[in-house]
Amino acid sequence: MNWRKTTQPLMPATTAEKQPPAAGAYDMYPFAQLGAGKIRNGYASLAKWMTGRNVILIDGYIGNDWEYIAGSLQRELEAAGVAVTVVCTSTLMKPSTEIEALVAPFLGEKGTVWGRRATITLEDLFDKEKLRNVQPAAEGITLVIGVGAALTGLNAPVVYIDLPKNELQYRMRARTANNLGKQAWDDNQETYKRFYFVDWVLLNAHKQQILSRIEVIADGQWKDKISWATHAAISEGLQYLSRNAFRVRPWFEAGAWGGDWMKKKIPGLNKEEVNYAWSFEMIVPENGLVFESDGHLLEIAFDWLMMKHAKDVLGQDEQRFGIDFPIRFDFLDTFDGGNLSIQCHPRVQYIQEQFGETITQDETYYMLDCKPGAKVYLGFQESIDPAAFRQALEDSVATNTAIDVEKYVQVFDAHKHDFFLIPNGTVHSSGKDNLVLEISATPYIFTFKMYDWVRLDLNGKPRPINIDHAFNNLDFSRKGAKVQEELISKQQVIEKGEDWQLVHAPTHAEHFYDVHRMEFAKNMTVDTNGKCHVLMLVEGESVVVETANGFRQRYSYAETFAVPAAAGSYKIINEGKTTAKVVKAFVK
Repeated sequence: MNWRKTTQPLMPATTAEKQPPAAGAYDMYPFAQLGAGKIRNGYASLAKWMTGRNVILIDGYIGNDWEYIAGSLQRELEAAGVAVTVVCTSTLMKPSTEIEALVAPFLGEKGTVWGRRATITLEDLFDKEKLRNVQPAAEGITLVIGVGAALTGLNAPVVYIDLPKNELQYRMRARTANNLGKQAWDDNQETYKRFYFVDWVLLNAHKQQILSRIEVIADGQWKDKISWATHAAISEGLQYLSRNAFRVRPWFEAGAWGGDWMKKKIPGLNKEEVNYAWSFEMIVPENGLVFESDGHLLEIAFDWLMMKHAKDVLGQDEQRFGIDFPIRFDFLDTFDGGNLSIQCHPRVQYIQEQFGETITQDETYYMLDCKPGAKVYLGFQESIDPAAFRQALEDSVATNTAIDVEKYVQVFDAHKHDFFLIPNGTVHSSGKDNLVLEISATPYIFTFKMYDWVRLDLNGKPRPINIDHAFNNLDFSRKGAKVQEELISKQQVIEKGEDWQLVHAPTHAEHFYDVHRMEFAKNMTVDTNGKCHVLMLVEGESVVVETANGFRQRYSYAETFAVPAAAGSYKIINEGKTTAKVVKAFVK
């Protein structure tokens, strides 16, 4: 990841601030409509809702400016003649030294990229006696505010203030957001590591535990004009999406190898940014869902949908994955950029034992666009000598000198719609001048870099190299002719009609998901067969998705969307003049 402050604009708070894309153009800020009167804006309206109650528990996600929020509500309530007592949950936590000792086992060594998923709870970070001793004031209203407010156990309404993870990371880089209970500031890599392995794990479990107690859901990313809705209103919207279709809000990051395809093709992206390396199209641990009502926008984490409707979304696969959404789509943009690092991902047992994950980072590269001469590095040369390869990598790190990668790793020409298979343990990299649609299992940070072309990151520092981890996972049998046979998908037509065909792009035996491409002049009707489908229009202008429930929504070129299992079936209609091609990924 890139740890400098990005200049991507904050999501607009209202549709009036949102520039609508031209017909068929990519929309950076997709939203679902809740209906009139469902979303309210501002502290005055939220304070009015609170009036008449003696205690409100204002819980929520890390990164919110709780002091500002408390002060804003206090001013509104006091202006209405209500006496206000504020209890900040930060005062109820254990000393920071105790918290640091509790989380230390999950953080690995300082300077390393990975830790291990925490097995403690949010309550473990709090002084239980202080939690028990919180009592409401005799008069007026008491606001218990901050992360973990609902842990006090007071019988009171819960207001939950969510915060998108991209905004949290921007605040982290600006040093306005820190880890739970942490007083001193650390570097951004260490802070993000703790977010991923500790804070987010604890907060998501806490959110699920208190879900039934939440009465109001608010969006904390515009702290000066907070938007909010009742839990009941949001629940209606989530239920509707869980049986029809949805698109999460994407977000974009620069990187050492990043390119300019997205900068040129996606309206609304900041053209002054140095590059864009990634688009988080549907990496749902970090994406949100946006709702609209009366021109107001409200974003909540994708977790809400899965916590409430995992069965509707995943169908028969809910038994296997629970509330974890299993498939991700993201872009890797190297147009006029550079090569990705030579890398691999952990084997299943390794990621489970070392990092506490349940599934591993099995990937594929679907080539959405390429320049002539673009390449993909994949698999080893037949003559690979693991010891010699490792020595070359270690010498490169020690002397900061380049190596001849193609002496060890095979390289293949890349063309639009090619499909390269990257099961765990496979050495790989995208070369420059590709726009890769990465279709993968959801885990997304477990990349073991072996060689990074002797370059620095955007902050002028060497990028971490992970030779030990890589060599604990590399599959050296994926070499020579076997790579061409097993790791480059042999696409074939499996069904055909008058003006449509269904192409199977087989994945590797180790991939738990499969991929189809629907190609049609007019339309196709698709049965979910009890599976969630993750889709993208990879050729054409735009399509419309219709379900039996009356749902109808346009999706444009390069936009990712999903149709839940509970939709049953859907019709996908081509709005362009040329053949539409839609990639569909689903659990096998």
